[in-house]
Amino acid sequence: MSSPGAHIAHPPLEGAARTWGTIALSAATFMNVLDTSIANVSLPAIAGDLGVSPNQGTWVITSFAVANAIAVPLTGWLSQRFGQVRLFVGSVILFVIASLLCGLAPNMTMLIAFRALQGFVAGPMIPLSQTLLLASYPRALAGLAMAMWAMTTLVAPVMGPLLGGWITDNISWPWIFYINVPVGMLAAFAAWAIYRKRDSVTHKLPIDSIGLALLVLWVGAMQLMLDLGKEYDWFHSPIIVALAATAVVGFAFFLIWELTDKHPVVDLRLFARRNFWAGTLAISIAYGLFFGNVVLLPLWLQQFMGYTATDAGMIMAPVGLLAIVLSPMVGKTVGKVDPRKYASFSFIIFAIVLWMRSNFSTQADFSTIMVPTVIQGVAMAFFFIPLSTLMLSGLPPERMPAASGLSNFVRITAGAIGTSVSTTLWESRAALHHAQLVESVSLGNATASSTLNGLAAAGLTPEQALAQVNALVNQQAFMLAANDIFYASAALFLVLIPLVWFARPIRGGAGGDAGAGAH
Repeated sequence: MSSPGAHIAHPPLEGAARTWGTIALSAATFMNVLDTSIANVSLPAIAGDLGVSPNQGTWVITSFAVANAIAVPLTGWLSQRFGQVRLFVGSVILFVIASLLCGLAPNMTMLIAFRALQGFVAGPMIPLSQTLLLASYPRALAGLAMAMWAMTTLVAPVMGPLLGGWITDNISWPWIFYINVPVGMLAAFAAWAIYRKRDSVTHKLPIDSIGLALLVLWVGAMQLMLDLGKEYDWFHSPIIVALAATAVVGFAFFLIWELTDKHPVVDLRLFARRNFWAGTLAISIAYGLFFGNVVLLPLWLQQFMGYTATDAGMIMAPVGLLAIVLSPMVGKTVGKVDPRKYASFSFIIFAIVLWMRSNFSTQADFSTIMVPTVIQGVAMAFFFIPLSTLMLSGLPPERMPAASGLSNFVRITAGAIGTSVSTTLWESRAALHHAQLVESVSLGNATASSTLNGLAAAGLTPEQALAQVNALVNQQAFMLAANDIFYASAALFLVLIPLVWFARPIRGGAGGDAGAGAH
């Protein structure tokens, strides 16, 4: 790492500069996080338009996630090499170019390649926006700065499907990428105008090429395994077994190399700090559970409840309402209240929301499905800010980009694991429920035979009648499977609460004093 004396402490920004700086950084973060989820709803349209199966279409999400996961932990190293502001503005401009290319992609292969590029250049944006925001506010307002940042990172994944659905239904899918161009250009211009005189000191650091290669290898293998697992029937497939082995071995070598190298590409020594590892673990596992359920709900609504992309987005949208209202309050009080209490409260609300969802039936109407989503906003407001504050407490400013990059990496990876596990479990539980439900569809069953007779009377052939019944059974099986996952997630949120209490309490202000939360 750089010598501690090399860090220049810039005074916090004042007045309009701070407002515009906050808007520019938030807009860039928003655009970035939006892009992780905006394509989810548009996948069927993209796949259909480019003439590939929806399964191959998921590569649009995978390629972005893999490249992004590799780039995020490099933030600390890159910002020392190029300077935080230069790196941030550069990555925003490259992101805009990549978005333009995604919209213009003539076929699936090109789209996947451009999405990977987009994911890679997007890596440093989120951690650096967090670092630059914290540097723009005085220590007393650090909680408020975190609240601004958390609002964008929490509202964007929910806005993604809504915006994506609306654009796909009303314009055409390339526009989900084109909307980044004006936003990105404005954010880059404003950020450069305000922050260019506040850049961090750069060092000509040697490139840890072996560390970088190992990072690409194990993260790439792990992300591919998570995304392809479902399609290839997990560990029954030699491809998945090979990817899993590559990820494990690559990770082991990466650990040894990074902990012994003089200029590691990822600063793993941060995990020696108790607050950093406890905070990162709690945030990441919770985010994985949250994200898995965020992906699952619209899938179920669109595939089995007859919702359009826009309607499924509408169900998810209100999650941001209470989060936006409560976040500033949490940000202001997080210095006075033990952040561990806030985080525990958040996990309890998450558990209640998921328990409510586990009672859904196929008769659930729009408002029934929406109520838990609205309540979830409360949990989200109390989730990010306290845990981020705990996690980054007591870190010197020059280690901030590395810490933010590393914790965001763990969180994003957990999100990918959550998505993969929840969709896979959903299908396997549905198959089990389907088999159990089918057992009662026999001629001996009065309800089954009267239904089949009714369908036959309506003019269906026996095969068509059975297909109708099978569709009904399928709908119920996937409903029951979704309930199982909601219920299990609720239980896991409660199990997570003790993890938060592993972190030490923070002494001093919201930003934590340099001595607080030390080893």
